[in-house]
Amino acid sequence: MKTSHPKTAALIFTGLLSLQLIQAQPALETKPLTIEGDIASHLVAGVDRFLLRELSASIARREQHWSRDFSSHAVYTKSVEPNRQRLAHIIGLRDERVAFDGLTLASTTAGSALVGQTDRITIRAVSWPAFGDVAATGLLLEPRGRDAIANVVALPDCNQLPEQIAGLAEGLPPGQQYARRLAGSGCRVVVPLLVNRAEKMSKLTNREYLYRSAFEMGRHLIGYEVQQSLAVVDWFTRRWGDTPIGIIGWGEGGLIALYSAAVDMRIDAACVSGYFDSRQNIWQEPIDRNVFGLLEQFGDAELASLIAPRALIIDAARGPESTLPGGRGAPARVVTPVLDSVRAEMARARKLTEGLKPAARIRLIAGDEPLSGQALGQFLDSLKPGAVLGQAGAANIPERRNGFSAANRHDEQVHELDRHTQWLLRESPYVRKQFYRPDTSSLAKFEASNEKYRRQFYEDVIGRFDNEVLPFNARSRKSHESEKWVGHEVVLDVFPDVIAYGILILPRDLKANEQRPVVVCQHGLEGRPQNIIEGDHHAYHDFAAKLAERGFITFSPQNLYIFTDRFRTLQRKANPLKKSLFSVIIPQHQQIVDWLKTLPYVDKKRIAFYGLSYGGKTAMRVPPVVTDYCLSICSADFNEWVDKNASTRNPHSYVNTGEYEIFEWDLGSTFNYAEMAGLIAPRPFMVERGHYDGVASDETVGWEFAKVRYLYQGKLKLQGRCEIEWFDGPHTINGRGTYDFLHRHLDWPRR
Repeated sequence: MKTSHPKTAALIFTGLLSLQLIQAQPALETKPLTIEGDIASHLVAGVDRFLLRELSASIARREQHWSRDFSSHAVYTKSVEPNRQRLAHIIGLRDERVAFDGLTLASTTAGSALVGQTDRITIRAVSWPAFGDVAATGLLLEPRGRDAIANVVALPDCNQLPEQIAGLAEGLPPGQQYARRLAGSGCRVVVPLLVNRAEKMSKLTNREYLYRSAFEMGRHLIGYEVQQSLAVVDWFTRRWGDTPIGIIGWGEGGLIALYSAAVDMRIDAACVSGYFDSRQNIWQEPIDRNVFGLLEQFGDAELASLIAPRALIIDAARGPESTLPGGRGAPARVVTPVLDSVRAEMARARKLTEGLKPAARIRLIAGDEPLSGQALGQFLDSLKPGAVLGQAGAANIPERRNGFSAANRHDEQVHELDRHTQWLLRESPYVRKQFYRPDTSSLAKFEASNEKYRRQFYEDVIGRFDNEVLPFNARSRKSHESEKWVGHEVVLDVFPDVIAYGILILPRDLKANEQRPVVVCQHGLEGRPQNIIEGDHHAYHDFAAKLAERGFITFSPQNLYIFTDRFRTLQRKANPLKKSLFSVIIPQHQQIVDWLKTLPYVDKKRIAFYGLSYGGKTAMRVPPVVTDYCLSICSADFNEWVDKNASTRNPHSYVNTGEYEIFEWDLGSTFNYAEMAGLIAPRPFMVERGHYDGVASDETVGWEFAKVRYLYQGKLKLQGRCEIEWFDGPHTINGRGTYDFLHRHLDWPRR
């Protein structure tokens, strides 16, 4: 009998063994996956459609947040007060304004504060305290020889100078110099300077630059400029209590006028020119107009309903127009509101207030030129019935300011606003310490008291969709395989048009009736599941595949942060709804985990999370909410996150980079990474940190991690559940201490 060669026999045996292992692979009880093309692109496009629908639906949903009572004007005003307070909160009106007795005249040894005069008015350069150590600056116009019939705050567009609407500088015909015309008609007028949209050296506009850090601190450039205007209203009220107060503005000045009148009942009349419109496309407007949660309760019609029963004149005239191409900053456009859209929004405002008797005084002026005589006349009559609008001056008023630089004045204003935000940043650790105070007297009390913070994190920071989650409708197809494992692409339904997609890797040696731990492995910015499975990417080193080689089941989801502006504009669409990217990512992960738990070879209690870079951001935000994750590992991301987002001094800061979607509303007052890790506790938590990782410095990583370790080990006495591995390397998976951490806490033997 002829025998086989020993090498041939070995090959046959190996082949049979491999065949047995392949045959031992458990079947996935799913439908076939038939989606063609780039599934990641399909996923992002679906979320885009979903968010656009949610934006459209927001109008009908707003009414649930209002309880209008039309019994009387006084009762109505009281019934919408909670909405007024909500508006003040989301535009960041939190800093106490500074009381002052009079405006400060901007005179020096080089020149007088008097910068222009005619036979009817005087114009002076002034400043005034606003909040903190921030002073506002601008012009004071007063009628000569008579008492003022009204006090007015007149706001130019952000790309105009106060001098232009006062008739001191070129740029506007006399008929549109509305501050000058109102002063010439008997009004005392203060004209604040607004921050412009000129580009800084970082290729951001000045407004976006200030918006970014303020947003992280629960403040807003809109709120800062409203505060500067309301500081003038404070002065008007103290000095001339019975004199009517009005506010008027064009373009960005119209925005500030609308918000100011909506939050402050002392303003008797408002005129908004070249701005009032539907805000459903606010995600296409400059990002400094992005207000987290605005469209949850407010469009411009709802803001108008907060001004009612006071007078509101809507001047549907030509507005400022510009295009911001993006690059480092957010792409955007400023356009003139379409008249039909303005009329529709005004009709909504009238419908919202139709129960008022007498009716709300909302008037529409339709014309091309902004703040024409008709609009100004209506505004003046609302303040002082019967008052006559004076004729426009024949020419500009000669200005008398030696050595004055409008650019220097503007730079000083930007510096003061930034300085205030940076002061808030320095104070923020103490604010958060007062905010996040779970009961650590016992583990049981800690977990119980932590629940309210977890809810607040999801509701107010991340933003939670109430939409019902769809059945899994799982679809799969084999996509990868190696000697030790087989990979399957999997797609699950989440919401209409929203899917979860990833690659499930099953070790070939899975045995019948065996249940194994799962590690959900998350890629970083612009990444894909394939990047962490094959190709030995310099940051990932195939960590999902390597963990499968160690016997873990792994699942690698496709997250939303891919295709640059395509995903960044998803954040723009989500924020006005009081939502974020993670408002979608969290339900995707919950659906993934819930599906994994249905697989017979998955141990439901041993599903871990491990993410790098943007995946590390995910490791800080998803496990606090998706509590099915039994542990979390944050690689190449953990740091003093609030400082990284808000600091204009930290060289690692996002303030001057292209990640315009990265900023999260009010984290400075609520949840930095230490507090987010507190929401993960008492589950095991680990940080993987390379000394040469450009995400942050070792000092700031250590500073923030020390708080986490103190919570785990100092307060809760949870030995061994909180670790950090420092390694001599860059922004990458190191895969040593973290792998040991997974083996230990998932109770899986090393191989």
